[in-house]
Amino acid sequence: MKNLKRITFDPNVMGGKPTIRGLRVTVGMIVGLIAAGHDNQEILKAYPYLEEADIREALAYAAWRVEEVELPLVGA
Repeated sequence: MKNLKRITFDPNVMGGKPTIRGLRVTVGMIVGLIAAGHDNQEILKAYPYLEEADIREALAYAAWRVEEVELPLVGA
């Protein structure tokens, strides 16, 4: 996915899971909060260092990953 400015990957932060701007907040956590019924304002109140654009990009990244198809390597 192109133009990811807020999603970062670092093996030293949260085991390399996709995080928001290198913080200890994973894309999965954001998606889980939304799925549990929390709205953006509740999330931003609970995590004041996040921005609304962080939530939007986390959801966009998650949607992209769900649609991505992984093919097995053949022969080796």
